[in-house]
Amino acid sequence: MTLDELPIGKEAVITKVSGEGALRCRFLDMGLIPKTKVVVQKVAPMGDPIELHIRGYELTIRKEDAGKIEVEPEEKEA
Repeated sequence: MTLDELPIGKEAVITKVSGEGALRCRFLDMGLIPKTKVVVQKVAPMGDPIELHIRGYELTIRKEDAGKIEVEPEEKEA
């Protein structure tokens, strides 16, 4: 699943960051690094952009860019 498909309030772990060249480097610089936990906080009324909570701060990215970041939903332990 990609980050743009993650429901609001759900936690996931980044598994892969796609994109090429400067775009991929920018994602990594913003903290979108594999094995990092991320939560979708808000989605704009028209669906773009989306606000994420990652590494203790809020980050807003375009839905198109979020589609280049693969995540795996976090399993809640009972």
